[in-house]
Amino acid sequence: MAGIKQVQRQTGVALWRQIADRIREAISRGAYDETGMVPPETVLALQFGVNRHTVRSALAALAQEGIVRAVQGRGTLIERKERLNFPISRRTRFTDGIRDQARETRALLLGHAQEQADAEVARWLHIKPGTLVIRLETVREADKRPVSRATSWFPAARFAGIGEAYRTAGSITKAFAALGLSDYVRATTEITAAHADSADIADLGLTPGAVLLITKAMNTDLEGVPVQYSISRFAADRVQFTIEN
Repeated sequence: MAGIKQVQRQTGVALWRQIADRIREAISRGAYDETGMVPPETVLALQFGVNRHTVRSALAALAQEGIVRAVQGRGTLIERKERLNFPISRRTRFTDGIRDQARETRALLLGHAQEQADAEVARWLHIKPGTLVIRLETVREADKRPVSRATSWFPAARFAGIGEAYRTAGSITKAFAALGLSDYVRATTEITAAHADSADIADLGLTPGAVLLITKAMNTDLEGVPVQYSISRFAADRVQFTIEN
């Protein structure tokens, strides 16, 4: 159990959430690979200095995420630990990036609307604040497991039908192609981390306290004109990024 961070009391974060995070991290780095099982509740309770009920709550949260599964008479089995490796490159494409790592990928359009660009969206798209843009809210899945939730903005004058095009095609690349843009490239990507909020927890099937990797990205056409600004929120225990030159 060496290397597992201790929980901290009176931090405002429930002990069971902290324990779930610690176990999730240990699974990801292969701490339990020898047995394929999470240590017994009594061992974890002693390790973290809590009662078994608190440990049980943490394991229940991880089971809800599909990371572990309780097996009668055996203990808690690790269901999965692998992260999808998502490459970020000049031509970043979700489906192409994980094609060989997932049997099935799916794109869900949660909603789309036309609105006026605020200062941040305008800055990224190189347009004036108040210019009309189309906003898409999407979720991407791999093998029926939510991987990312994204909000994307597109200049409305150029891509007025992109909402329906995306709903039909299930792909930004194919939606662009349907609207006359045959190719585009990634110009900028910024990566940060944060805890999931209530919307992330619902849309990505996470538990409170889960960590996200957040990207802010701008895509341009081949002449360097911005065509898309996106904020994507990835479940950190499901995805890792590889930056490719």
